[in-house]
Order: sequence, then structure tokens, then C-alpha cells
Amino acid sequence: MIEKWAFSEGAPPVSAEEAVDELGRRIADGELESWLTSSLGRSLAVVTNTERAMVMLLDGEDDPGEHASDPGAEDWSDGFILENGQSDEYPDEDTVLLGEAFRIVRHILTHGIPPTDAAWTADR
Repeated sequence: MIEKWAFSEGAPPVSAEEAVDELGRRIADGELESWLTSSLGRSLAVVTNTERAMVMLLDGEDDPGEHASDPGAEDWSDGFILENGQSDEYPDEDTVLLGEAFRIVRHILTHGIPPTDAAWTADR
């Protein structure tokens, strides 16, 4: 079965490019937390401060998942606004630049896995 991704349950599936375009629109509108769900029960989250993004891939509802990382980054970034209004701060080593986040999202939606050259941290 080919995995399909959508922004919400019951919404039409989106291609990798459509997903990245929609993420860009959402970010421009100030919506900094977005979730995609797959036809196989996985979830992909992108939480951004418009410069960096936390990109998380979860295999199911109770899965702690895994996330994109930036090994060696030493600073912290704030301004990651969640849907409930909470403002989070993350170490830069647990986030990636927004352009890299978009590249990772494209790859996951196209191939089902993160790019092999992207740093990735399992939280399991």
C-alpha cells in the first residue's frame, strides 16, 4: 500500500510539494504548528519559529517518535508557538533550519523515510 499524507483526518491527500507549499502558507499566516497524518497511522509534525523547525515523525499515537537534528549546534531558539498558544524553546541541536525542514518533509512524504544525509534522533 502506498502511504498517503493529509493535513487532517478526512482531508484529501497532498503531494510532497503541496504539503511544503501549505506549510509555507501556514507559517506566513502565523500558524507555526502543523501536523500531517498518513494512511498508515503515522504522524509528521512541523513546529517552527519561522527560522528553525522541530520536525518529528511518530509511528503511532503512543510513539515518542524521532526528530530531525543539527548535531553540533550550540544555541537555543525560542518562539516555537504551539496551537494552544504555548511558546516553546528548543536547543538548536534538536531543530533544523526551515529550508532543511522542508527538504526533510518532501523526502518523508515521497519516500516514507527521512533523507539518509539528514541527522536524525530517535526518542524511543
